[in-house]
Amino acid sequence: MAARLLLLRHWTLAATPLLRSTATASASSAAATIPGPPILVQQRLALSAQVQKYLVNPDQHRQDDNSNNGDNNAMPIGFSDAPIRPVDVAANISAFFFSSSKHTSSLFLSQQSARSFTTSTDSPQMVITNQQGDSLTRSFTHELDRTDVETFPIPGAKVFERFFDCPLDYSHPNDGRHIRVFVRHIVPKTKTDKMHELPFFLYLQGGPGFESPMPASVRSEWYSTAIKEGYQILLLDQRGTGLSSPVNSASLDAQFATTAEKIEYLTHFRADSIVGDCEHIRRILCDGRKSEDSSKLTLLGQSFGGFCITTYLSLYPDSIAKAFITGGVPPLVDSPDPVYMATYKRMVARNKQYYEKYPQDIGRVRRIMKHLNKVDVQLTDGGRLSPRRFQQLGLDFGMMGGFDNVHQLVLSAASDLKATDRLSTRTLASIAAAQSFDTNPLYCVLHEAIYCQNGNPSRWSAHRIREKYYADEFEHDWDKIVARGDDNSPIYLTGETVYPWMLDDYAELRRLKDVAQGLAEYRRWGQLYDKQVLANNTAMVAGVSYYNDMFVEFGFSEQTAQTIKGFRQWVTNEYHHNGLRMDSRVMEYLVSMLQGDVVDI
Repeated sequence: MAARLLLLRHWTLAATPLLRSTATASASSAAATIPGPPILVQQRLALSAQVQKYLVNPDQHRQDDNSNNGDNNAMPIGFSDAPIRPVDVAANISAFFFSSSKHTSSLFLSQQSARSFTTSTDSPQMVITNQQGDSLTRSFTHELDRTDVETFPIPGAKVFERFFDCPLDYSHPNDGRHIRVFVRHIVPKTKTDKMHELPFFLYLQGGPGFESPMPASVRSEWYSTAIKEGYQILLLDQRGTGLSSPVNSASLDAQFATTAEKIEYLTHFRADSIVGDCEHIRRILCDGRKSEDSSKLTLLGQSFGGFCITTYLSLYPDSIAKAFITGGVPPLVDSPDPVYMATYKRMVARNKQYYEKYPQDIGRVRRIMKHLNKVDVQLTDGGRLSPRRFQQLGLDFGMMGGFDNVHQLVLSAASDLKATDRLSTRTLASIAAAQSFDTNPLYCVLHEAIYCQNGNPSRWSAHRIREKYYADEFEHDWDKIVARGDDNSPIYLTGETVYPWMLDDYAELRRLKDVAQGLAEYRRWGQLYDKQVLANNTAMVAGVSYYNDMFVEFGFSEQTAQTIKGFRQWVTNEYHHNGLRMDSRVMEYLVSMLQGDVVDI
């Protein structure tokens, strides 16, 4: 049997452990310096003794381990039920196995990977010797005290780039499957010595399937407001995005041999799992804080990030002090169908507004669509610019400045066709750059799943609704368009909707076709929201709902805001979906609402 290390579930040993004393520290020292959950001092001392026992000579105690009548979980101390954070002892020590019972947890370090452990009494360090005899030293250090984290300055702050090992499946956190989650930690430059005290402000990005942006400075946008309010900021790359175990066809092929395995894996990338990561990381970063209140998070969620916040409020309500939602108060539905009924209705209105602003684009779009119906246009990445894919440029209609961006692409494409009867490389590259489904494939394959609860499959909801109710308004076939008999009728562009034919038109999505089809038929989706918990919410919550929001229907947002106890809702038509990024006043106003500075909402 491998040497066994015993520790509290959400503690970490070695590269990012939370023990601050040496394994050979005295009992009094251990009681004074080992942080952790509120357990009895005797339990902490027992923990210290157990760690010391297995570090000093693991081989000697292998017989002790085997004498527990096969019970690898027999422990003399109490343990938290919090998920355990997997260990990364050193780069070349990779095989860890986890076992747990209701009250205990133990870590097993592979005998093939780790040869022996010794301890140092001069400093809080552990010396590890691998099979080659190399000595690897790692300190027992709180995550915030680590010195091996990459850092760099930006105007107004210091940035720490942190990685966390998280369970893949929080319903079975000790099944041995884990992912790596990246967080960019931003601390005001004058307060880097206060990281153990400053409250955390966690940002949840829109999506699904998008990573957090990297700010060039904290002196603008919402960052400046958060810093001014006394926070340190956490920018999470949600699992499957950015640097957090990114999902793409290559990464899935490298890990799994079958489509079924890939589908099962991706069922763990919805909001419930994302907030599980947030909670896991919160417990690590806030370990040792003096009070429960000082360990709570303040959250900011943009778009899908607001969906995640609502799930967080449902699953871990006691972990949140304040929450701000911008353009993302979610519909509490069990399937996407009612969402897309509202989306298409909204898109009809937005198309009319677009063509009112740019009436000459009616003829330009018709010429482009005729060309794409007659010519097979290939993009440089191997994708295909089909008529339906061109229509997806309407996604930008929901953003401030979106009409102008789409007009520029339409004008460029029409000018190409007039001059050469073909689309230029520059125009094709610009169109491809405006669409994120290849670079962020979860935005397609899990898009409709964010609305699924109670075992309801999505079954390509947007496609079904379009074909049944809006086929004429969003027609793409040129022969059918001509059959209308009106040469001046506009061709409508689509919004935030995904379709099965995208799995042929987008190069990266082609390689995920079977996976996406399987997820569309998946019938075991669990609950994302708990209305009863939301109705008893105690956290301070404020949100802005954009009256003309094309991405998150206002009517649904209003219903949800009324469901969450104490929700302070700001309704405005001054902004569109990206108002948070476009104007720092959005964040400032939301903060004022929770401070009581806004009386009449």
